[in-house]
Amino acid sequence: MKKILICLCLVLLLVTGCGKVPKLENGQEAVVSLKDGDISVDDLYNELKDKYAVSILVDMIDREILNKKYETTKEETDDIDSKVAQMKAQYDNDQTQFLTAIQQYFGVQDEEELRELLSLDYKRGLAIDDYVRSTITDDEINDYYDNTVIGDIKVSHILIKPVTNDSMTTEEKEQAEEEALQKAEEVITKLKNGENFADLAKEYSDDTGSADNGGSLGYINRNSNMVDEFMDAAIALETGKYTTEPVKSTYGYHIILKEDQKEKPELDAVKDDIIDTLQEEKLAADNKLQYQALIKLREDNNMEIQDDSLKSQYNTLMNNLLTMQEQS
Repeated sequence: MKKILICLCLVLLLVTGCGKVPKLENGQEAVVSLKDGDISVDDLYNELKDKYAVSILVDMIDREILNKKYETTKEETDDIDSKVAQMKAQYDNDQTQFLTAIQQYFGVQDEEELRELLSLDYKRGLAIDDYVRSTITDDEINDYYDNTVIGDIKVSHILIKPVTNDSMTTEEKEQAEEEALQKAEEVITKLKNGENFADLAKEYSDDTGSADNGGSLGYINRNSNMVDEFMDAAIALETGKYTTEPVKSTYGYHIILKEDQKEKPELDAVKDDIIDTLQEEKLAADNKLQYQALIKLREDNNMEIQDDSLKSQYNTLMNNLLTMQEQS
């Protein structure tokens, strides 16, 4: 059975559901009586509907659907608790300041309403993730596995940082960069002359976290938070080889030694990780997906807005959101 969702129901309940409500001559209920005229419930509804209703309606629709589709889990509750705690901490846990802030920025009256809003946002995120995952094809998964997945690589490095500070001129910083590059090239020359990589790392590397261990970073992979320049250079190396040219990154100049590489894992072992990665990449590449996901969710639940004016406002809003994201 289809449900007709009536926007601004809370307003109307406050107006019509408490105590005696006078009737106008035309049978409508009066909200305000004036000397030369009256304002009816219908007048109020129509005024509010044109200005505020569609955004409230969308929230009501999504809450109705999502609360049935997704149970409230401990993970969701913990996420909301964390967000609320962070907000309160911004105002030194002063309840008055906190309430004033959420009323101003979120349009909610109290913490309970804020939590309901955060819950809606959390569940929308789940729906968006599920939608994007459903669009990922086997061909995309296989292509990512064939061309991107690698076995873990064991690497060591020597980092040479340019010695700079904010008070330096542009010319001074460029000079420091040049000196760091020359130093890195000198270290590579020592390697070519047969000196030990670990010994040189202990002597020259500016990475204090790995220098004492001969420059060892252990096993790394694409998800190891290594900068792209470093990761790409490490992948390209043959096992047992080092980079014969310094690799520049935001940290400085690296000399990288590839010591070992494990076998590539089987597809089944990494398939879920691949899907997660592709999902993130798709969302980052196309901002429209988040709106398309929620539009599809409403359509799949046979949403039918009965009020023609609200239906038109909803369609306009969705089209505008998609257009804005496409332009951005």
